[in-house]
Amino acid sequence: MMSEPAPAKKRFPVAVAVLGGVLLIGFIVLFAVQMKKSKQDMLEIGTQVPDFTVTTFSGETYQKSKLEGKILLLNFWSSWCSSCDEEGAALEEVWQEVKDKGDIIFIGVNYVDTEKDSLAFLEKYGITFPNGPDLGSRISRIFMVDAVPESYIIGRDGRLVAIQIGAFQSADEIRAALALAE
Repeated sequence: MMSEPAPAKKRFPVAVAVLGGVLLIGFIVLFAVQMKKSKQDMLEIGTQVPDFTVTTFSGETYQKSKLEGKILLLNFWSSWCSSCDEEGAALEEVWQEVKDKGDIIFIGVNYVDTEKDSLAFLEKYGITFPNGPDLGSRISRIFMVDAVPESYIIGRDGRLVAIQIGAFQSADEIRAALALAE
């Protein structure tokens, strides 16, 4: 009785291995290019900030291009942010000092939050400077906001003067950041 020959081992085609390697290298290169591009897209000190508009919870509209000639402190916050409450109090303290001068404006941009919770937060902490939601995350995408709080100070010429990632620790720290724009 003759035995059947053992089936030949299937070999992994070399062409498939080469194609897989080429695709893997292509994905790595594409990923590296995207990472480099995203770093280039980040706003840096001294760069012109693109125009944006914030409509406050009370319906007022603030357009960055119409605020040129003023110093703008833009603060991204949320009601669920654990460090936004203390920072909010410090921002409000400085806002009360500068609001009547007319050449400095604070705008709070509410990030990934509900209107009900946001308004309750503003009332609870007595925050009176203009605040509005970032509908569609349009503004936070310009600044590439990853987490809150984050603040950006824009000079009179529309250029970015200072970036604060994380909460300001005191009113004095806010005053010092604003002084960079003078």
